[in-house]
Parts: sequence; C-alpha cells; structure tokens
Amino acid sequence: MNDIAVYVEDLAREAKAASRSLGFASDEARCAAVRAMAAALRQRADEVLEANAIDMDAARAAGTSEGLLDRLLLTPERVEGMAAGLDKLADLPDPVGRVLDERDISEGVHLRRVSVPLGLIAMVYEARPNVTADAAGICIRTGNACILRGGSIAQNSCVAIARILADAVEASGFDRAAVSIIETTDRAATGALMALRGVVDVLIPRSGAGLIQRCVRESLVPVIETGTGNCHIYVHESADFAKARAIIMNAKTQRVGVCNACESLLVDESIADAFLPEALSELGAAGVVIHGDERVRGVAFAGEFVDATEEDWGREYLALEISVKVVSGIDEAIAHVNRYGTGHSEAIVAEDEEACERFLREVDAAAVYANASTRFTDGGEFGLGAEIGISTQKLHARGPFAAEALTTYKYELRGTGQVRP
Repeated sequence: MNDIAVYVEDLAREAKAASRSLGFASDEARCAAVRAMAAALRQRADEVLEANAIDMDAARAAGTSEGLLDRLLLTPERVEGMAAGLDKLADLPDPVGRVLDERDISEGVHLRRVSVPLGLIAMVYEARPNVTADAAGICIRTGNACILRGGSIAQNSCVAIARILADAVEASGFDRAAVSIIETTDRAATGALMALRGVVDVLIPRSGAGLIQRCVRESLVPVIETGTGNCHIYVHESADFAKARAIIMNAKTQRVGVCNACESLLVDESIADAFLPEALSELGAAGVVIHGDERVRGVAFAGEFVDATEEDWGREYLALEISVKVVSGIDEAIAHVNRYGTGHSEAIVAEDEEACERFLREVDAAAVYANASTRFTDGGEFGLGAEIGISTQKLHARGPFAAEALTTYKYELRGTGQVRP
C-alpha cells in the first residue's frame, strides 16, 4: 500500500470512529453543532475569502473557463449563503429516529422501522467550495461523519472551510474527525477513497461527467450518482412569448456554471418564425452563442450562430452557449428531451394545460416544470435546507437530496419471549 492510500485510509478510519458518537447524539446536540458551524463561517469569513482569492488567481492564470470560475468564486454574500443554509438545516425536523412503520407481527412481536444514519459519507467534488459546507452540515445534522475530497482548483478554499467547520464541531463536543478533508491534490487519493469498502458507507461524486462516471465504474463503495444537467426548455405553440423569454433568460444566463441552467431550447415550428427572432436576440445581447439547427440558421437575430452538431443536443455547456432546435410539436419535444436529457430538470412553457400535464407526466427527469425556470432545482428552494447534490438516478435518492437521503433504516423488534412456531 502506498503512502497516499495509507493516508486516506487512516483519515477515513478516524472519521468512521467519529461517526459512531454522532449517530447516538441527541437532536439538540447535532443542531447546536450545525449552528456553531454557521457561526464559525460568519466569524471567519475573511479566512475563507483569502483562501478563495488564491484559488481564483491560480485558476485565472491557468485559463479556466468563465463557467468554472463562477463555480469557484466565493463572495461575502456566498459565504453568508453557506452559513444561512446551515442555519436552515438546524431548523428542520430531526431526520434521525423517525418511526417509519410500526405494527405487531407473528405471535405478537412488536416491529418498528426507524431511520438511522448511514455512517461515513465520502464526497468527491471539483470547483465548488460551497459544497464543503453543504456536505459537512448535512452529514452532522443527520448523525453522519464525512470525508471530503475537493478538486485541486478549489483546494485552498475547501481546506479552509473544512478546518473552520471541524473547529466548530470540536468546540461543540464532538470529534473533529467527523468533518475530515483530504489535504492532498494527488489524484491517487480519489482511487484510494473509492477502494475503502467497509470503512466508507457511501460515496457521492458531485462534479463533471468524467469523474462521476469514473466513480460509478471503479468504486468498490456504494455510489449515489449526481448527474450532469443538460436541461431543456420547450416552448409550446400555446406559450405566452414574454413569459417564455423571461424563463429562458433566467434559466440560461443567471448563472451559467450550475447544473440547473438551461442548455437546450426547443421551439414548436408553428411559432418559430414569430418567437425566435426576439428570443434569440435577447440571448445574443447577453453574449450567448446559439448552436442551432437548419431552421434556426434561417432566423434573423442579433447574435453569434454556430451550426449544431449531434453532440450539441446532449452537451452540458456550463457557458454562455445554448443549443436550439425547432420541433414539429409536443411528441417530438418529449422524445428529444427523453433521448438527450440527463434526467435532471426539464421545463415546458405553455398556456395549454393539457400540454403541460402531458409534459409533466411523460418526461423522465428528477424535476419537471410547467411555466417556471429550471433554476429552482435546488435543495434550499425545495425547502430541504442545504443540499448534498442533485441525484439523477432512481434508487435511494432522486432530485435535490439532503438530510433524509443520508439516512437508512433498521428494524427494532420487541418481544416477551416469543419463539417462531
């Protein structure tokens, strides 16, 4: 076993040991720890911003894209957002110890199914230092410990945040190893983490498609997959044009480096000539490059146009770019979304209620919208507090997942001496 593997395993075993006392802790104690984490972030925000400035300078010097720079950037407002998310977590009902089922079984044995922590959660992520606070907070709130593996581009930011949160956990009476972070940028550390079956209870990758698929293929630890976001907005022939343009602009341009941003626009052919010129001109004025099909190429608008390729229909740009396709109607729109979408967030804009209901029913995604921006797919917006990711799979967790998704359950059975006949 090499030095990196030994380092990661030792760190994980310490975190696993820390998870046991957390799992038995009271709701009040866990809430107090999460509130202390929020307070520590506010009190030591300058440390976080100084570390982030180092990461930002290095990322700019390396020619990092604007979308990734936006993910990496921390501001006083974003640090406050992390702290506020932790406070919201503390306000949620206790996800641990919930009685999910209760009844008598054979011979009068009393059965209860009760929610319990998973144990040790490993999180692998890239250029999003805010995930450090989200993941740590959700884990502590649910009685789990965490071992975090941030990307090299955000290493200084992630380590600074994790140390601050670990200090707060320790000051609250828990083992600081409950919030552990791998403090090396050596890529071998990720492989070592994925090999720790029996120590790590679940691995959650939150990053680009390459790292996520590597974890799915190679991890010996069970994986909850957070997917990329090739999110569509479909403008139905009954759509209110002004409403549709506002939704598209918000979903595409508010923040381009997030997984719930719109990456593809579908428009019914019956309204294409009337709708597209102004809609594409608004996008163009915001600097969005249009990757369009042959029908879109013929539209006169102010902005940059590129002929779309087959790859464009499935691409998550994370940039000021969007694919645009004219479709024959709702049948083609739904088929296109289900073929090229990543199961994240999809939206229809339509005044026709039947069309909306059909889209909501037939599109296969974690979140499906009628007449609203895909940007709402977020744990905070869904009332879940901070989220640990957006799951695009269908087992255990789907969509924004937070506290309840980091619990499992066990059966407690109480008898008076019964034996099975």
